[in-house]
Amino acid sequence: MENVILVIHLILALCLIGIVLLQRSEGGGLGMGGGGDVMTGRAAATALSKLTWLFAIGFIITSVTLTVLARKDAAATSVMDGVTTEETVPTEDTTPPALPSGADLLPPASTDAPVAPPRAD
Repeated sequence: MENVILVIHLILALCLIGIVLLQRSEGGGLGMGGGGDVMTGRAAATALSKLTWLFAIGFIITSVTLTVLARKDAAATSVMDGVTTEETVPTEDTTPPALPSGADLLPPASTDAPVAPPRAD
C-alpha cells in the first residue's frame, strides 16, 4: 500500500513540476512578463492553473498519507528495541592457564638425548 502511494506521489510531483514549467510567467519578478492576447492567453492559463491546483492538492494528500503511514509503522517499533542494556557474563572461566614451573620446561629424564643447561638471560 505504501509503495503504491509513493509511486503516485512521485508521478504527481513530476506532473506538478511539468505544469508549473509550462505556465507563462505573468509576474514581473524577473522582468520577463508576458503580454500578447488577453483573451486567448487567459483561457490557457486558467486550464493550466486548474491542473496545477489539482496536482498540488493530490501531492499534499499523498504527502500527508505517507506521513501517517510512516508514523503508524514507527509506533510499532522503537529505536531502543535493538539496544541491549544487559551485560554479557562469560559462562566459562576466562582466567589464563598457570605458567609452567621450571621442572616442566626440562625434557623427560628417560630420553637419551643430551640435556643442555638452561640459559641465564
